[in-house]
Amino acid sequence: MRLLVDSHVALWWLDGHDSLGPQCSSALETADEVFFSAVTPWELGIKHLLGKLSFPDGLVDALVESGFVGLPIDVDHAVSAAELAPHHRDPFDRMLVAQAVAETLTLVTADRTLEPYDVPILDARA
Repeated sequence: MRLLVDSHVALWWLDGHDSLGPQCSSALETADEVFFSAVTPWELGIKHLLGKLSFPDGLVDALVESGFVGLPIDVDHAVSAAELAPHHRDPFDRMLVAQAVAETLTLVTADRTLEPYDVPILDARA
């Protein structure tokens, strides 16, 4: 199994947060590959600057040390994100969906508003 974690899932993983369900934790531990998007440090960095959340220094390094692999955004991802149906307006989440589809990844998220998209989703709370 190949997974792409939503930004909140990356934080939950690093924090050992109890919102991350046991099935999800197990899947993250046993997956063939777990990716985090370039969107994650970008989105979380903006929210941090706005005072909406905190996250550990060295976020990317911590994710890599956890065995996660960074997934860059490429032009095809950007085109696909722009072409998605308007089920969700958040550009960061739209990019995650586009990347998951393009790279044949299961998106790990607790965001139920992403379910209308044609992308496999693993519920982060399960």
